[in-house]
Amino acid sequence: MSSTITSTPPPPGVYVPAVLFFDENEDLDIPSIKAHVLRLAQGGVAGILVQGSNGEAQHLSHDERQTAIRITRDTLNANGFHDVLVIAGTGGQSTKETKKLCADAKEAGASHALVLTPGVWPPQMTKDRILKFHRDVADASPIPTMIYNFPVVTAGLNLDSDIIAELGKHPNIVGTKLSCADVGKLHRLTSSLPAAEFATFPGSSSVYLQGLISGSAGIIGALPNVAPKAHAELYRLWKGGKLKEAERLQALLGHADWELQKLGSIAGIKAVVSKHFGYGNPNVRGPLTPRDLEAAGPAATTKLEELIAFEKSL
Repeated sequence: MSSTITSTPPPPGVYVPAVLFFDENEDLDIPSIKAHVLRLAQGGVAGILVQGSNGEAQHLSHDERQTAIRITRDTLNANGFHDVLVIAGTGGQSTKETKKLCADAKEAGASHALVLTPGVWPPQMTKDRILKFHRDVADASPIPTMIYNFPVVTAGLNLDSDIIAELGKHPNIVGTKLSCADVGKLHRLTSSLPAAEFATFPGSSSVYLQGLISGSAGIIGALPNVAPKAHAELYRLWKGGKLKEAERLQALLGHADWELQKLGSIAGIKAVVSKHFGYGNPNVRGPLTPRDLEAAGPAATTKLEELIAFEKSL
């Protein structure tokens, strides 16, 4: 990073780790990817995260990662959504690979990089090594970086608020996504780091409103893949001081998010989107397998169906 660059966090709002659609041969389904990006932008999201965990980043080659970022940025631009950000997941299993992924993301059109802590050797990932990894990546990255804390996909590594706050002092580290959904951790960070310099996002719609009350910058969550307008509506209610209305909508989001988790999240999102929004398909890359909503039964999606009806009413 050049010392002349001033790094800023993503602006507050709704961000979505977009799923990536594949055809029957597990190749990129470009028409469906474009249709999804467009619906999310039309739904009022502030940005799209490409190659988050929901984007099956670990299943993609470096070339596919760049292609997905470029398709997303080009689709947004072609439809007038120049202000909708593209954030790229750039976590690799080595510092060298992660630096390359950050450079690739910049070249393909991303404004920020979301960096997952390597989790292949968790006993070796001491606090000092975690700090060094993220600082080394941020030093080299041509775009601002954010810390992605998701213990489920990092062999249980769960960065505490002390580590993240220490990293937040770096001039090119501008935020975090807390998929641990720890509101206490979130509040410690929002009360320790200036919002103008460091954006703290919960990674689950289950704690979306709770995060806003605790000073978060919004949400980076899976459920906006299904209902971006509903999430933008909750943000509008919160900003407008309509807390009771926001609480009622949060209750629906929390129940729907839990149903989506039980459906397998990635496969569940694709199955739900392709059923209700006229594009896409349930294909995922192995070892994941598609989700059959009919086999799951109607009781598995009661709240999701309610949420989708609300989404289509907005």
